[in-house]
Amino acid sequence: MGLADLTAAAVNAAIDEYDQLGGEAFLAKYGFGPAKDYFVVRDGKLYDSKAIAGAAHGYLPGRTPLSADTFSGGKGTVVRRLRLLGFHVPPKRSPPWVRDEVILACDLVAQNGWQYLTADDPRVIELSGLLQRLPFHPMEVRSDTFRNANGVARKTVDIATHHPDYQGAGTKGGAIDKEVLLEFLDDPAGMHEIAEALRHAIATDPVVEQLLTPIDDEDDEAKEGRLLQRQHFVRERDKKLRAKKIADFLTRHPRVHCEVCTFDFEATYGERGHEYTEVHHVVPLHASGETKTKLADLVLLCANCHRMIHRYTPWLTPEQLRGLLPAQD
Repeated sequence: MGLADLTAAAVNAAIDEYDQLGGEAFLAKYGFGPAKDYFVVRDGKLYDSKAIAGAAHGYLPGRTPLSADTFSGGKGTVVRRLRLLGFHVPPKRSPPWVRDEVILACDLVAQNGWQYLTADDPRVIELSGLLQRLPFHPMEVRSDTFRNANGVARKTVDIATHHPDYQGAGTKGGAIDKEVLLEFLDDPAGMHEIAEALRHAIATDPVVEQLLTPIDDEDDEAKEGRLLQRQHFVRERDKKLRAKKIADFLTRHPRVHCEVCTFDFEATYGERGHEYTEVHHVVPLHASGETKTKLADLVLLCANCHRMIHRYTPWLTPEQLRGLLPAQD
């Protein structure tokens, strides 16, 4: 008998009682103190996880509540069991900021004259909402304060206090903060353009849904971050766009072949290789924006050449990759 016997129904019954009695009375009834680290979340409300688990045991047939001194309320016990039962128990800390998030925060600081912002600033509150929509951090790794206004404001402090003109000691921050800051100082217009493209991508619901799954060729250190990379790859894999490009290519060539190395799948593999190709968009999304894609912006590539172009950032142009090929007799 113990935590392993808990059921979702028993936990929900304990949470219902918590709501009926109120938190203070519930904790007093079962002899628990307030939680410090872990809370179980239901309908957006936080509940003391250890106390809920102890009380829930009393809702099992023939069982009594567990007292606070008979079990641990940590990550490997109560938290683990509640999560296995399908309850959301946020971690104590939110995950580290990724490059895309730092780009948006740095752009906010840049637009504010390299001064940090406070948590009650409408621009900070707006950015907090945008960051919570990014697809990089699953719900199970988000704390209850994930990218809230206080956290966003703190990040603007980390960035602003590492600006070369800042007078005073800088906060600790992270390596990505300093990297992105230097890139903004080196190319303010280009980085602002990337930030605007990110904002547009996040605000487009279908796009965010498409971008939940990482892409094989994704580069964590790419200047534009991961979201715009994923959006670029999704666009390249559009079946209708691919068909139009192949049809256009065949008006000038007898068969489909790679426009860099000239490899012809059909010549090598016969009918199995008929019109087998990948489509590459020459202009990165942050540079082109959400414009209608022109066929002239697309090239047909074999898988090898396509991956060589995307292997490192900045991406090579087809002409640059062609220049790396050994001269053919």
